[in-house]
Amino acid sequence: LLGQILDQWFESEPLKATLATDAVIGAMASPHTPGSGYVLLHHVMGELEGRRGAWGYVAGGMGALSQAIAHAATARGAHIFAEKAVCHVLLGRDGQAQGVVLQDGTEVRSKLVLSNASPQITFLELVPQEQLPKDFVQRIQQVDTRSPVTKINVAVDRLPSFLAAPNPRDGQPLPHHQCSIHLNCESTNLLHQAFTEATHGHPSSRPMIELCIPSVLDPGLAPQGCHVVSLFTQYTPFMLAGGQSWDEQTRNAYADRVFDCIEDYAPGFKSSVIGRDILTPPDLERIFGLPGGNIFHGGMSLDQLYFARPAPSYSGYQSPVPGLYLCGSGAHPGGGVMGAAGRNAAQVALRDFRHL
Repeated sequence: LLGQILDQWFESEPLKATLATDAVIGAMASPHTPGSGYVLLHHVMGELEGRRGAWGYVAGGMGALSQAIAHAATARGAHIFAEKAVCHVLLGRDGQAQGVVLQDGTEVRSKLVLSNASPQITFLELVPQEQLPKDFVQRIQQVDTRSPVTKINVAVDRLPSFLAAPNPRDGQPLPHHQCSIHLNCESTNLLHQAFTEATHGHPSSRPMIELCIPSVLDPGLAPQGCHVVSLFTQYTPFMLAGGQSWDEQTRNAYADRVFDCIEDYAPGFKSSVIGRDILTPPDLERIFGLPGGNIFHGGMSLDQLYFARPAPSYSGYQSPVPGLYLCGSGAHPGGGVMGAAGRNAAQVALRDFRHL
């Protein structure tokens, strides 16, 4: 349990609750949920520029990271086809992956296929079910993909000024504007209450909010004097109580609740908003292919990690289809912007490629 770990090391409840957010981020779990301690560990793995456990902003936005990978690949001779939806994996008579078929009918043939899509899309949509073992299909169907996340992107015409640390008169950013700002996280019990509401199909009445202002460190993201604010909020269930759908009214009502909370900490925030983009769990699934809206392609719970990710006997990146590999967040060691699954899968694929 995360709570036990934090209680051993810290006394301050606000500090414990702030650290606890990294144990429940992207997870339909409470700080009191068994196994939540691992999710915290997962988020402080590794290092950034020699600093252990550090996080950083990507200059130019997260898309710039994808572009950097793309440029590195094309420099080595790779051909990239963007905005080309894959219809299914092309299989030979022996069941071996031989490439992919695009929605426009184009066949792209290859000796190996690596899928960065979720296990659900890869194995339940892109591969004929008769080519897979029944117990494997059942396992993929049963993966817990519940997600609590609603992401809200906000454009503001001035820097938020918080009651706890008001902005100076010159309006220059303060150190906390360069960090992740945690709101509604004064105690782990608050987080647990927010989680409990979602388990009953209701968006949290006092949501957990992680607020970042990347334009403070990367001014090119917004016009001078303006900023972009990224809100990572929980808990919002994929399926609402009573069969209610995430329509415009429901989505805006939740976003208004989030903005009311921020207003309590930073008066004037709501009047600074120029525009907002609300991405509920169904939106995250539809736009980005995240099953259930889950940013990790499946919960990072103990029964879905290590040798069991994405399924027992298939944690080594190979799949039941020879020549088809899983290299995304649904593979070991899971989600997060660290590239570990992709690097490991590439090494396995390269090893196999030499024997073809």
